Amino acid sequence: MPDPIDTAATALATNPALAERQARALCARAPGDPRPRLILASALRRLGRPAEAMPMLRDLAKAWPRAARTRYELGACLAELGQVADAVAQLETAVGIDPSLREAWTALEDIAFALGDTARESRAKAALARLEQADPAVGQAAEWIVLGQHDRAEAVLQGICRQRPNDPDAVRLLACCYIVANALDDAEVLLRHVLSLRPDFALARFDLARTLFLRREGEAALVELAPLIATAPANPAYRNLQAGCLGLVGDDRGAEALQSGLAKQFPDNPNVAINHGHALRTAGMRDAAIAAYRRALALRPQTGEAWWSLANLKVGALTGDDEAAMRGLLAGTLPDEDRLHVAYALGRRAEDAGDVATAFAHYQVGAGLMRQRQSVALPDYAAELEINKALFTPEFFAERSDWGNSDPAPIFIVGLPRSGSTLVEQILASHAQIEGTMELPFIPALASRIERAGGLGTLADVSPDTVRAWGAHYLAQTAIHRRLGRARFIDKMPNNFRHIGLIRLILPQARIIDARRFPMASCFSCFKQLFAQGQDFTYDLGDLARYYRHYLGMMRHFHAVAPAAVRTMIYEDLVDDTEGQVRQLLDWLDLPFDPATLRFFENDRAVRTVSSEQVRQPIYRSGLDQWRAFEAHLVPLATGLGDALDDWRA
Repeated sequence: MPDPIDTAATALATNPALAERQARALCARAPGDPRPRLILASALRRLGRPAEAMPMLRDLAKAWPRAARTRYELGACLAELGQVADAVAQLETAVGIDPSLREAWTALEDIAFALGDTARESRAKAALARLEQADPAVGQAAEWIVLGQHDRAEAVLQGICRQRPNDPDAVRLLACCYIVANALDDAEVLLRHVLSLRPDFALARFDLARTLFLRREGEAALVELAPLIATAPANPAYRNLQAGCLGLVGDDRGAEALQSGLAKQFPDNPNVAINHGHALRTAGMRDAAIAAYRRALALRPQTGEAWWSLANLKVGALTGDDEAAMRGLLAGTLPDEDRLHVAYALGRRAEDAGDVATAFAHYQVGAGLMRQRQSVALPDYAAELEINKALFTPEFFAERSDWGNSDPAPIFIVGLPRSGSTLVEQILASHAQIEGTMELPFIPALASRIERAGGLGTLADVSPDTVRAWGAHYLAQTAIHRRLGRARFIDKMPNNFRHIGLIRLILPQARIIDARRFPMASCFSCFKQLFAQGQDFTYDLGDLARYYRHYLGMMRHFHAVAPAAVRTMIYEDLVDDTEGQVRQLLDWLDLPFDPATLRFFENDRAVRTVSSEQVRQPIYRSGLDQWRAFEAHLVPLATGLGDALDDWRA
């Protein structure tokens, strides 16, 4: 005969009402046995009656203070009754008594996420990651990954995977290490292998969706997310990633709706509030975005990303009280992630107040912390330029003039960040025949694949069919972003100036606009900007100078070998003579003048770059020479730029 205690305990998961009846009968027969009382308390909690369970749980905890499951049930009931601090105390006691009690760790993780307590959430996730693995070595690696010790984990996992290449847990965890190292293609290969072994492995599918999202392949990531969301529609990690993917494919309303729902579900999590603020900002709802960032700070005043998000609106959203609060934070103990965000925010605040020395000092602190995080060396720009010059000659393009896709729809805007590219995009996207999209990742992704396949030089040997296929594939990838059905569309990825030769090869009728600004202004504007990702060259004045000179060299080369495809738009000229410059640009694009292009600030399209608020205002001259106030601090930049300061327009 089965043990009645075991029968009642088993019923808890699927039929708590039955478990309640069985436990009450057992309590009547053996009132001194604590086990049926604990089962009864658990059944009552699962039936939504935690208050009824509390008296017996308190009695049990008093009589058996080292009973981990009793402490867990007591913590779970307290959490449902809204007594969160007491709940956390009981759950911490439970895992202290029994570190292998998964239910208690899971409850701690859930509460910590709801509160935005990232330290406790990370500790709980690390424990769960270790407990979920049968192999202690894999479990240790899983714990290290959660705790950010990816190098240690990768070394162990590589050895395990060599011995057991079909171990889905070990291979998935190794892929997680590659994701952090930005080796996204390698991560995808490993994760698809894992899913071929275990198609129902939800963690691996989620990691694959994350990998695709980080590669800015939103549509593909949504495909991987779909079965996960169908199974667990309330999962906040799934919904947050879904919102990010919707933003990538241009569904800003859908993204904001998801973030709004998460903000309502988790009102005490500052990170959720920040994500909602970002979605609101992209959609042009500035006041609501400010309120969301303020909400995050009310929940956790040391949240650096919220301070920077307010500063990065560039509309004077920070106050004197904010400045005092941030100074206090920097004077205390603060994680580097928060410290660098606060430093940049204080730099912006000091600059707005005219305190140049203080502003530059804060920018330097933030840039220094960013440089410490960089793990990949910057490219050899001189070598890159020479390869482009040797390969992309007039003869190269003449011999292949009819190889690519001849669709004239794409308009590329390239250059350095903070050089007016978003303004040019907003102006053109106000034209009835041009659609603005975003910084599309498809050309850099293709360039990366070519580099891995042997480098740029291999383009000399590719076939016409391959080139046509690349052009067609690019147009197919961009189709989801062309929601308005206009004849032309914009791909505004500034760093695509490094891939002009590839663009010209696969899309010979595409037009390329070089958005250029005076080098001191452009570079300093980059230096004081904390970018969400990439742009590693912007955190050192010497690196910025080298990058600008490389950019000039590349543009001069392609102006010479493909003059019909490339046009330079000088930002300063656009500010001085907006209508004249816009008319000339539209003529070059073979488009009629549209008066709406001069009212670009009335365009309510979503803008995803750091210039989003600036392009929602009429053009103003005040920003042209802001760098001059900092000139004494920018000597290394001026020295590095050298003669580019004189001939930058050429």
